[in-house]
Amino acid sequence: MLQKYITLSLIKSISGIRGTIGGLPDENLTPFDIVKFTTAFARFIINKTGNKKIVIGRDARISGEMLNQLVSGTLMSLGIEVLDLGFSTTPTVEMAVTIEKAGGGIILTASHNPKQWNALKLLNEKGEFISGKDGEEVLALANDAKVSFATVDEIGSYSKDDSYIDKHIDLIMQLPLVDKAAINAANFHVVVDAVNSTGGIAVPKLLKALGVKQITELYCDPTGHFPHNPEPLPEHLTEIASLVKDKKAHVGIVVDPDVDRLALVCEDGSMFGEEYTLVAVADYILQHTPGNTVSNLSSTRALRDVTEKYGMSYEASAVGEVNVVEKMKATNAVIGGEGNGGIIYPELHYGRDALVGIALFLSHLAKSQKSLSFLRKSYPDYYISKNKIEVDASINLDRIFEKIKTKYKKQPINDIDGLKIEFDKEWVQLRRSNTEPIVRIYAESIQMMTADKIAQQLMSDINLFSRES
Repeated sequence: MLQKYITLSLIKSISGIRGTIGGLPDENLTPFDIVKFTTAFARFIINKTGNKKIVIGRDARISGEMLNQLVSGTLMSLGIEVLDLGFSTTPTVEMAVTIEKAGGGIILTASHNPKQWNALKLLNEKGEFISGKDGEEVLALANDAKVSFATVDEIGSYSKDDSYIDKHIDLIMQLPLVDKAAINAANFHVVVDAVNSTGGIAVPKLLKALGVKQITELYCDPTGHFPHNPEPLPEHLTEIASLVKDKKAHVGIVVDPDVDRLALVCEDGSMFGEEYTLVAVADYILQHTPGNTVSNLSSTRALRDVTEKYGMSYEASAVGEVNVVEKMKATNAVIGGEGNGGIIYPELHYGRDALVGIALFLSHLAKSQKSLSFLRKSYPDYYISKNKIEVDASINLDRIFEKIKTKYKKQPINDIDGLKIEFDKEWVQLRRSNTEPIVRIYAESIQMMTADKIAQQLMSDINLFSRES
């Protein structure tokens, strides 16, 4: 049975190391790779900060305990003081790094990937994902075999603190825009799908702290046995959709295994839409805190529309949380994130955080005194067509993109991350994959048919210019 999961997948990116468990070193995520890259990251942190304290935490994946022991032991062998949060969430570890004044953090999670995957997600001393430049340095150190490990008298220490989810929730409850009284008065019935990971611990605790009295838990036992594909997309959420409708609940809440993405299900079983999680929370924040907003180039235009409604400015960043955070800091944004349900609220910390998203969203819903489906209808309605096209590895994509830019030179074009071409309130983005010989083509319009048509046109352009190259 194990053999079917050995898919020769090891992705070494600037933000961390992700792969399938088992198989061959440097092809899958094996103990050799875990030790190698943990060692490189620890050396990077020591070189950069001189701080020998690193916080770790993990989601509930079956392979998590193995990774935890390998990572902890490796860090100690380099003289590191390890603080292990045990079962945790990505945003919780991010916050713990700064609270503990640590040099960095490692989150053991493959986010929304299926159970055969795991990863080391790497944080700097600010509790934020490391930059591209820092990531390249970590990868370079991984190829440096000259490592000096600690002598017996210099071995690091290990301690465990499983109270940080509670601390995280306490800090959320102190936020001025989190309105416990309004949520309590709304008497919400909430259904939660936590895909049998650490959201099953964190989300019910948060809801109780917020005053939600009726909570129906679906897959909240943190066993790591995901009952369905853990990415919170509509096709994976049919069970909670039916349960919300059958139970006559007010809202369904879905989080991914490491609790940095938030999806919502309306009372009628329809999807609120991951793209609109950020839109709704931003609407609430901007009602009370004037300021700018940021999302990535692949996210819905609806955030820009809502932002401009309040007379504020919207900016787009390259795809990737680290890029969104950088743009938010540069523009003093009060709210930002990504269209995959990732909420970044700098009043708490600079990281995607489904927990603060839940607290802010329920405050918004309670104060609106609307049903969830009615609230959704109050926002601009856009549809995104998501496509991809395989390209031969020998094809010069830069040349093809230049030809496309020339063809559409009369349209507004943004090339900070692939190509994004705007057509009034419609747009299309072309991005090459860093791991596969494919180009992703996303298009958005007020009608799905139009979005599909725009995407198909750009796919035809790619094919045409590929033949000419």
